[in-house]
Amino acid sequence: QVQLVESGGGLVQAGGSLRLSCAASGRTFSSYAMGWFRQAPGKEREFVAAIRWSGGSTNYADSVKGRFTISRDNAKNTVYLQMNSLKPEDTAVYYCAVDIIRGWSTSRIPVDYDYWGQGTQVTVSS
Repeated sequence: QVQLVESGGGLVQAGGSLRLSCAASGRTFSSYAMGWFRQAPGKEREFVAAIRWSGGSTNYADSVKGRFTISRDNAKNTVYLQMNSLKPEDTAVYYCAVDIIRGWSTSRIPVDYDYWGQGTQVTVSS
């Protein structure tokens, strides 16, 4: 069992920045791949970014590429999502997720992830 707790969401104006954090329990965090997803009202959950266990490979949705950066600190069991140049269409609940089986992966597919956090709200005003 892995527990994930997101933080860092909030209300920001368009063009602003936020940094989301996701703290994970478990002794083997450094072997897990991690992902960020988001879900806006009335829409399906969508992939945002993912990072493999070592941090050496990342994957981004086209809609956030060049604006968002995923990173991790394995010593702190934490993964981050730095979000810059935010747009109103980035408004959503953001979830972090862990893939405990495929540590090398940077999957875009939600079902590949085994545990999910409770989510943190990000609201971008125009």
